[in-house]
Amino acid sequence: MGESWGKSAQPGWIFGLSGGLGAGKTHLVKGLARGLGVHRRVVSPTFALVHEYPGGRLPLAHLDLYRLETPSQVLGAGLEAYLPYPGGVTVVEWPERWPDLRRSCHSAKLRSVAFELLSESERRITYEDSGA
Repeated sequence: MGESWGKSAQPGWIFGLSGGLGAGKTHLVKGLARGLGVHRRVVSPTFALVHEYPGGRLPLAHLDLYRLETPSQVLGAGLEAYLPYPGGVTVVEWPERWPDLRRSCHSAKLRSVAFELLSESERRITYEDSGA
């Protein structure tokens, strides 16, 4: 699914991925990167907050807000430049931690993706598009 989304992604698109630890968010980002033609190894930016992946059809910015516990920490991290990522695609893991993310995205297309862990090997993934 991520690879398919990456192939059709347009500049300025934002993906917000919600779900518990181990639900598959970063795995979806790996597929998205493949679809964008990114050939670098994709890893979770939990400790770095953001990883940038240039070199594909569109550059990819992968943000992980897990370690930011308060709205002021998120806003103080200086990540607004990635909404939208100039000429590229942004993925935000744990978007519910970003105060009023939808408004921060301006007129960009935002795909909100929810991961529900059903079993060790089964997930329910739902998504909703908003914006441009």
